Amino acid sequence: MNMLMICYNEAMDLEVMESLEACCLKNYTKICGAYGRGTSSGTHLGNDIWPGQNNILYIACGEEQCANLLAIVKKLRQQLGHEGIKAFSWKIEEETD
Repeated sequence: MNMLMICYNEAMDLEVMESLEACCLKNYTKICGAYGRGTSSGTHLGNDIWPGQNNILYIACGEEQCANLLAIVKKLRQQLGHEGIKAFSWKIEEETD
């Protein structure tokens, strides 16, 4: 199982969510209003000097869905890269009771 973290500018939320839902994404955790700074996307601190914020999605998924989602992020990055979107993935173990 994989954990995928997608960080992106809040301005592209609709495009990101529509693209991911087209890939049959149903389960995720979304954090809105995150602050940060990226090399290509700039600084987003939600204030007058550094306007804008980021959203973060966490998605636990299998290998195939992770690969599909990473491909979608790559496509969005090519289309809307100036707004800022980045994905990270790592292996996880699902805990059961």
